[in-house]
Amino acid sequence: MFTLDDFDFALPERLIAQHPAAERAASRMLHVAGGRLADLRFSDLPGLLLPGDLLVMNDTQVIKARLFGQKDTGGQVEVMLERIVDARHALAQVRASKSPKAGACLRLADAFTVRVTGRAEGFFALELDESENTGDFWSLAEAHGRLPLPPYITHAPEAEDESRYQTVYARHPGAVAAPTAGLHFDDDMLAGLEKQGIRAAKLTLHVGAGTYQPVRVTRIAEHKMHRERYEVPAATADAIREIRAAGGRIVAVGTTSLRALESAADGAGAVRAGAGETDIFITPGYRFQVVDRLMTNFHLPKSTLLMLVSAFAGMEHIRAAYAHAIRHDYRFFSYGDAMFLERMPS
Repeated sequence: MFTLDDFDFALPERLIAQHPAAERAASRMLHVAGGRLADLRFSDLPGLLLPGDLLVMNDTQVIKARLFGQKDTGGQVEVMLERIVDARHALAQVRASKSPKAGACLRLADAFTVRVTGRAEGFFALELDESENTGDFWSLAEAHGRLPLPPYITHAPEAEDESRYQTVYARHPGAVAAPTAGLHFDDDMLAGLEKQGIRAAKLTLHVGAGTYQPVRVTRIAEHKMHRERYEVPAATADAIREIRAAGGRIVAVGTTSLRALESAADGAGAVRAGAGETDIFITPGYRFQVVDRLMTNFHLPKSTLLMLVSAFAGMEHIRAAYAHAIRHDYRFFSYGDAMFLERMPS
């Protein structure tokens, strides 16, 4: 039975990347193939792929989900949108000196008002004030919100972050955290891979703020994952089936792509097209159905994502890889360096 301490490690604060590399594809990349480690550059990625491989990427777009305002009682409030449910409803984290109760009104950015209607899935349920004709949640967040940089990035969002905390292929707004493995790709890299005969397919998983929530139980089997929306287009499901039939490999770009693919699998390894919600919690012992290789970044201690990569590449191999990365000054977390993981045989 795994405990939280099984996924802990000491990380020097200086290794937490506060800004992106000068160029997207200029990061380092650690190749983990069983017990073998290789120090590479991200620009070496084409050499790890074969013609006929399929890259699956998450094309979600980060919205300006952090909003500031006041409660109707006058107290200051900070709202972090978790999920925009529809034009007039959203789920959010709310920080205030006293948590607002159902029926409370929050005036945000001195521009629009939301009413707290209750709690759902551990978040506050918000509804736009019907008496105001101010727009929908998407347009209001874009106009008045701030980019929701991760809590371990200490600076306020800057002009650089507006572009670099999005993938170059982001298309569908809805995430409050970036699918950070994809931040390394630039247009030249994608064009070069296509010329090499490596196909790319997209899916959408809107990453929620719950991705930063700590695991609060000692026995990880007792942890309850947050839910996230995803959609796998029919073209992507078809491409996976074709690649599999031809003997190619499925390479997930990021843990979000992997979680969506594994959630959409039918039990026999076939990926079903369509939309859904996932709270899949992948820990060592999980039997992967779809993904053969994983591109990812370095993750937080005691995090569910560290548990996922430990399941994928093997706990001892990940421990060794992280220790190696720390010794060799790799940059960690969202703006940090990359890893390319080979899946452990089942």
